[in-house]
Amino acid sequence: MSNLTAAAKDRVAGSRQTLPIAALALVIALVVQALGQLEIDLGVGSVIVFPMVWGLILGLVVSLQKVRPLGIRLQKVASALVGVAVMLLVARLAFNIGPSLPTLVKAGPALLLQEIGHLLGTVALALPLAVALRLGKATVGATFSLDREPSFAMVSEKYGPDSDQYRGVLAMYVFGTMFGAVFITLLTSLVANWNIFDPLALAMGAGVGSGSMMAASSASIVAAYPGHEEAILGMAAVSNLITTILGVYVGIYVALPLADRFYRVLTRRQDTRTPETTTPDAADAPTDDAAAANRAFREEVAAASGEIRIPLWLSLGVLTVLGLGTASVAAGAISWNIIGGYAVLLGLVLLGLFLAKVSRKISAIVWITTVGAYVSSPWFFASGSLNSLVGSVDFLSIATIMLTLAGLSLGKDLPLLRRIGWKIVPVGLVAITASFLLSVLIAEFTLGAWG
Repeated sequence: MSNLTAAAKDRVAGSRQTLPIAALALVIALVVQALGQLEIDLGVGSVIVFPMVWGLILGLVVSLQKVRPLGIRLQKVASALVGVAVMLLVARLAFNIGPSLPTLVKAGPALLLQEIGHLLGTVALALPLAVALRLGKATVGATFSLDREPSFAMVSEKYGPDSDQYRGVLAMYVFGTMFGAVFITLLTSLVANWNIFDPLALAMGAGVGSGSMMAASSASIVAAYPGHEEAILGMAAVSNLITTILGVYVGIYVALPLADRFYRVLTRRQDTRTPETTTPDAADAPTDDAAAANRAFREEVAAASGEIRIPLWLSLGVLTVLGLGTASVAAGAISWNIIGGYAVLLGLVLLGLFLAKVSRKISAIVWITTVGAYVSSPWFFASGSLNSLVGSVDFLSIATIMLTLAGLSLGKDLPLLRRIGWKIVPVGLVAITASFLLSVLIAEFTLGAWG
């Protein structure tokens, strides 16, 4: 009886605190969506800061500010909403996949096999480095892939949005978004000028699953092989598409379990406590004031350690309002198509959750991706109408909502984020390098075998 009472209290608390955090997220998301993206020219390339990154940063600032502190329970509500928001993001992604399924069917063995490099290269090289740097369980989330939008859904569903693995995804995502395109531009230019790889193999390597990284990488390849521009751009686009399509399935069933198992093997003799619980070095020893603040923080966390539960209808209702607002700002006006698009996405999420409950062994993310890809493909009779509706919902506007909520939930995770700190930089650089080079090497050999 006491357990049921506690669960009921958690649901009531979650419901009461959902609207304040939703209102705060809506204000932040609308502001950053209206501001748009910022492009910073660095000479060797440009850094583009998208509204979703601004939303994450502003959410984090609000989460950490001391003027009117955001309580732990409110942060947990934001974290719970992230877990549902990623399903909407995956549903929207599925409608990007469906229209391109015929391209996947036509892809040759070279294109398909080289995806092993994109999907597993990070596990082979970046994961051991992260273990050596003692990132803790965040290692798994940070290194099972290059951590683009679908990675949030995979890790959130398996480990939860309050897990160390999820924070690893978040850290790698921010690094890749801010610096990935610049670094892969330099990397691709260097490798292309070695003149030892077929330009088409290089183009396949450019399809790492990120549109901005693919564009930056393929531009460098074209600069080295201007006579092959059309073939390079086409091959890079198809490779990037295949990485996106296969990424969800390989990530869930191969890359993420493999990363988790590999991490456990590498740390079986290591202290595997998470970074925020390990003993700091003497040089990092906190002052008396800092120690007192840490104790107070831990007491607050302990007081709010219960899981916050939000009814699904409330989560989806709140996220729909937030999504309609940001999508309308992105489109410049609200329209019936945007409303209809969200209705389709909500229906797909509910269907995926129902099928997952019935099947028990197949996750909701897989169902949402599979069903969404099929109904948006040329093989489904109503795909034209569905694609028209869902296409009016800007994909990045949903990512803005998700990352804004993630930022609002990060105050409670500050100790771990401080521990990750600079370590994500070498791990991120190695992850991008491994994904690109291993894919190029595989493509080079498969092109020789199958032309």
